[in-house]
Amino acid sequence: MTFNTILIVGGGLIGSSIARAAKAYDQAKTLYITDNSHSACSAIERLGIADGVSEGQADYFASQADLVVLCVPPGRMGSVAEKIIPNMKSGAVLSDVGSIKGAVIEAVTPFLRDDITFIPAHPIAGTEYSGPEAGSADMFKDRWCVLTPTKKGLPETKQLKDFWQGFGSQVSIMTPKRHDIVLATTSHVPHLIAYTLVGTAVDMEKVTANEVVKYSAGGFRDFTRIAASDPVMWRDVFLSNREATLEVVDRFIEDLTALKRAIRWEDGETLLEHFAKTRDIRRRIVDAGQDSAEPNFGRHD
Repeated sequence: MTFNTILIVGGGLIGSSIARAAKAYDQAKTLYITDNSHSACSAIERLGIADGVSEGQADYFASQADLVVLCVPPGRMGSVAEKIIPNMKSGAVLSDVGSIKGAVIEAVTPFLRDDITFIPAHPIAGTEYSGPEAGSADMFKDRWCVLTPTKKGLPETKQLKDFWQGFGSQVSIMTPKRHDIVLATTSHVPHLIAYTLVGTAVDMEKVTANEVVKYSAGGFRDFTRIAASDPVMWRDVFLSNREATLEVVDRFIEDLTALKRAIRWEDGETLLEHFAKTRDIRRRIVDAGQDSAEPNFGRHD
């Protein structure tokens, strides 16, 4: 057992999955959840995945917890931390599950106390579904969880690493900056492309007599699944990870322009070379055991 008492702030998909996993894998003795949604709290109570549930107020839970995990959208991290941190007990660990790290650290840092330890984290897992009912104890099994401690050599970092490994996760340590550029490449820009492509398809419906949806193939269905992600959370992600996202978008536009040029000039050799290279990347992803991961990384609701 890594932590005696845990408080999860936000009982949606990821928060409820942490609760289930903590119980299933014996990583906590007592587990509390707080959420602003009445329906979410009712569902958590009905599912029996927490030892205590609070709608909004969590002063008592925070004062008892050895670990507090913020499972809310990136744009709410600062305001939630401001309310929770004053009530945390001395020596406790504060963490989060945000898919961006630089902006979360910037938002939380002003409210930190010297007697608690903040270790940002990002479990790279999720689905396009939401709510407590969608959670799973095995959500994090064989998935990566990235920790981005702001100080080196903290014993609490190893403790939190043990916590996530207890769920079956693989844990990596990165700087916040490196995390944000890596996730901009592997998750954030793919979501942006998916939203854009589905938006284009909606426009094309007007000139294809609704046949885009009718004859959607597997590739397009995958894009629509990604585009089903929570719009509020992804608005926060793109605005908060703006610089890294724009850097990757610029690179993507350059590569797409090169492919466009190859198609226009019937340059089959360039197309074949590019497609072979990207197919090799796909094989490496499969070999790494990441092919079955859902595309909606970092969902919080």
